[in-house]
Amino acid sequence: MKKKDILILGIESSCDETSISVVKNGREVLSNVISSQIDIHKLYGGVVPEIASRNHVINIDTVLDEALKASGVTLDDIDAIAVTYGAGLLGALIVGVNFAKALAYANNKPLIAVNHIEGHIAANYIAHHDLKPPFACLIVSGGHTALCKMESFTNRSLIGTTTDDAIGECFDKVARECGLEYPGGPNVQRMAEKGKKTINFVVKPHEKLKDFNFSYSGLKTAVINYLHNKRQRGEEINIANVCHSFQEEAVGQVVYKSIEACKKFGLKTLVLAGGVSANKRLRQAMTDEGKKNGIDVFYPDISLCTDNAAMIASAGYFCFIENKNIADPFTLAPSATVQL
Repeated sequence: MKKKDILILGIESSCDETSISVVKNGREVLSNVISSQIDIHKLYGGVVPEIASRNHVINIDTVLDEALKASGVTLDDIDAIAVTYGAGLLGALIVGVNFAKALAYANNKPLIAVNHIEGHIAANYIAHHDLKPPFACLIVSGGHTALCKMESFTNRSLIGTTTDDAIGECFDKVARECGLEYPGGPNVQRMAEKGKKTINFVVKPHEKLKDFNFSYSGLKTAVINYLHNKRQRGEEINIANVCHSFQEEAVGQVVYKSIEACKKFGLKTLVLAGGVSANKRLRQAMTDEGKKNGIDVFYPDISLCTDNAAMIASAGYFCFIENKNIADPFTLAPSATVQL
């Protein structure tokens, strides 16, 4: 391995995945081990914070061993340790942050505090080795719906954000009302593929907002009311058509806003990030609209859309080379909320 190569060990535990990764120069993944708890939380219809935290404690040592073994390096070869310090479930974050602090101190390695959202954006640097700012980035997940302009690898400005529910949260709540299993987003997508657009829940609410903020509360409520009214009247419900119609409106809002933002700010590159960026309909619709408007659209590999440590290590690399977000292993504290 060339001396100029920089190896970052990434640690991610913000929700229900325990993940550790080794990434070279911010772009090349040497290992990315993920211990998922989906099957456990599926029993409860969603993530149970206390159970998630306990499983992080149980799994994290083993995940580290597997990540180092798969990468073919040792802790001595690592240049710095990057960890998600927020946002996320506080108990889950505590496990990852404390583990990273102890690892950094014991091995005399720099510790880098990474914003979880910055990690999702950085997943694109792994998937697209030539991608670099400036570009517009749409962040879509269970907790966020936001548009930002990436000025550089470590600096960004916020263009718009959600005024109420996030798009991923909306998908999950609609899935639950439709009787679909956790995780809701992928199951709504699969059901939507079997249906047609037969229902108008909310007519282009995004066009009523003159800025680039998003609103999903009205759409969520409209779908829930539709289902409740149908059930109260004893009428048959075509769940596939409900999911298809809902998904078209949910995706339509972020596509419209993102393309309009690119036009306004003169940006020719648009990047998707976050768990909902795995949605096939969103990818296709955004790519189609991008082509119509001369905008190149990028998104991560499916495996990098959901929470993983490779994206944290990538984000950590760009902070490391710019000497930003270097944390004290004695004082770094996790935070359930972090500003975009």
